[in-house]
Amino acid sequence: QVQLVESGGGLVQPGGSLRLSCAASGSIFSRYAMGWARQAPGKQREYIARITSGGVKIYANSVKGRFTISRDNAKNTVYLQMNSLKPEDTAVYYCNAIVGQGYWGQGTQVTVSS
Repeated sequence: QVQLVESGGGLVQPGGSLRLSCAASGSIFSRYAMGWARQAPGKQREYIARITSGGVKIYANSVKGRFTISRDNAKNTVYLQMNSLKPEDTAVYYCNAIVGQGYWGQGTQVTVSS
């Protein structure tokens, strides 16, 4: 069982930045991949970033070059640094632990608006 708690969402102007955090429970965090997905109103959930246990990173085209995923295994935490934010980035952002049946956090709202 893995529990995930996201934080760091909020309201930001276009062009601004936010950093999301996701704290995971358990002692084997370093052994599995982690990812971030988002879901905008009326749209399907979109997987946007993934980082393997070895630190390999994969991004969706929609965020490549603007978002950076990273992890701190000592803190059982994965981050999503979001720069050059656009109104179309507005969504609920979810953390995902890619282990066993897969686990999701409760989500954190990101709103990009002037």
